[in-house]
Amino acid sequence: MSKTDTAGESTTGPQVPEQGAPDVPEQEAREQGDSGDLGKAGEQLSTAPQERAVPGSFGGPRTPGAAGAIAWTFRETFGWVRWFWRQLTSMRIALILLFLLSLGAIPGSLIPQSNANELKVRTWKEAHEFWAPVFDKLQLFDVYSSVWFSAIYILLFVSLIGCIVPRTWQFAGQLRSRPPGAPKRLTRLPAHTTWRTDADPEAVREAALTLLKKRRFRAHIAGDAVAAEKGYLREVGNLIFHVSLIVMLVAFAVGQLFKSEGGKLITEGRGFSNTLTQYDDFRSGTLFDVDELVPFSFTLDRFTGTYEPKGPQRGTPRTFEAAVTYTEGVGDEEHKRIIRVNEPLEIDGAKVYLLSHGYAPVVTVRDGKGKQVYRGAVPLLPVDGNVTSTGVIKVRDGYRDAKGKKEQLGFPAFFVPTYAGKGKGQMFSQFPALVFPALNLGAYHGDLGGNGGAPQNVYQLDTNRMTPFKNAQGDVFKQTLLPGETMKLPNGAGSVTFEKEIKEWASFQVSQQPGNGLALAGAVAAIAGLVGSLFIQRRRVWVRAVRDDSGTGLTVIEMAGLGRTESAKLPEELAELAALLHTQAPTAAGPAGPGPAAPDAGSRPAEAESEPEAEPQAEAKPAEGADK
Repeated sequence: MSKTDTAGESTTGPQVPEQGAPDVPEQEAREQGDSGDLGKAGEQLSTAPQERAVPGSFGGPRTPGAAGAIAWTFRETFGWVRWFWRQLTSMRIALILLFLLSLGAIPGSLIPQSNANELKVRTWKEAHEFWAPVFDKLQLFDVYSSVWFSAIYILLFVSLIGCIVPRTWQFAGQLRSRPPGAPKRLTRLPAHTTWRTDADPEAVREAALTLLKKRRFRAHIAGDAVAAEKGYLREVGNLIFHVSLIVMLVAFAVGQLFKSEGGKLITEGRGFSNTLTQYDDFRSGTLFDVDELVPFSFTLDRFTGTYEPKGPQRGTPRTFEAAVTYTEGVGDEEHKRIIRVNEPLEIDGAKVYLLSHGYAPVVTVRDGKGKQVYRGAVPLLPVDGNVTSTGVIKVRDGYRDAKGKKEQLGFPAFFVPTYAGKGKGQMFSQFPALVFPALNLGAYHGDLGGNGGAPQNVYQLDTNRMTPFKNAQGDVFKQTLLPGETMKLPNGAGSVTFEKEIKEWASFQVSQQPGNGLALAGAVAAIAGLVGSLFIQRRRVWVRAVRDDSGTGLTVIEMAGLGRTESAKLPEELAELAALLHTQAPTAAGPAGPGPAAPDAGSRPAEAESEPEAEPQAEAKPAEGADK
């Protein structure tokens, strides 16, 4: 199946099918002795490639001898290569490749990807020990850089280019050429009409030429007829659509190769500078250079979040915004800006998106002598929609136990912004706003680890080398604190104070996607091209004016049209043109009738054109695939 117009219409009608059999009107014309006329008039209404040969017939007759075998082998090999190329550049294969590309993207969205979140990939592998090696071999953790996904992508790219280049070249040739001359028997065409007039044939042809040009047809006089064509923008739209697909594929490739994307959690009052070391996590394309990071910095002044207080939507965010102060480059003046969801801060091609938020309780830790060894806002990660949060407070330096030995402290933290109260169920938040905040802490001492350089999750506590403080019952020492309260560690080991100040934090994503503008342009052009290929009809019109052979001295006018695809508009347009031409070349007085009838799919035979009466002829039955 050859690649056809975007709308999916097959190249039938006046064009030759793939198997080489002539279509109905052309075959009919040959049977009547008009060989080649309709075929020439109906050809090149589309630039879709045609394939007449079938597999197994490429070599043709095989002549005896070694030379004949070599020649046959060469022809057969070349034929198979050409046949495979035709299949690759066909619409059927292009659609299959597009379908496979969409299927290939599904595991990329459902399975954690290494280039996006390596931690999630490790967690997934630990939870699915059986499937992990299978997915590794299938490259399902790196879908978009896998061999099979790249193969589909490249084949689709080649398929589109292999279709566009020859069709563009052929279409350019059609634009340089004139519409083909009229067939010998216009009454064989799907839509036609005829009448007789007293006007001279030359005058009728000049009037028809002027009329068609005014209706924006490309027209010229060819022999005893005027040949005209219209609707070239249909093929232009078709080519634009295919070119736009290539543009979007290129944009996707550029975006994957040169993109950068990083995340950063920032507490109120703290800042961020767009350098690699400042990111919490960072990923980039293969060809991205760190020097291409846009130089800017910003400070989170405050985060504002408000929520629906009651009703079925209780707890739904109503306000979700971050007020920042930013500078572009070094030494630039400061600017104020509010960042909201889907309203990023844009700086020289880089976009700063607001992703999420949470709370950072301010905690003070003192040793047994009352010396402050730690004070700061500790960001905790939400675990539900009401911002119930967990995390760890880690004290790495400055603490000594009662014997003066250096130790490190770790406090698993569980925070709720709206506490239901002791004895009122589990400690989960009832509302996302700070209505009744509470902080539950456990206590450990020992070695936090990480001194060997191995990365650690700052929101988790490794207790392998830690010893829990114990309560009177021998369990891990824990206590729930309200703002301003202090937890005393056992045996005078120190204290932890939950300060009344509770800060908020916001998580940002800084993204540089150089292919986004190109992809948008390609998408807009693809839609425009698709609209053109769907709604513009390619059609040809012929007007023949010759003297009547019966000796009456009248001029016989024949008008006919042929379209690229089936359409009810062609007979209507032909009827309108015939009516306009009839005003300048009216029907001769006598039994001929009042004028041309509107062309439609009639039942009278084409031989009626030789009958003496001047009534307009009814049309022949439309050929398959031609406009009606």
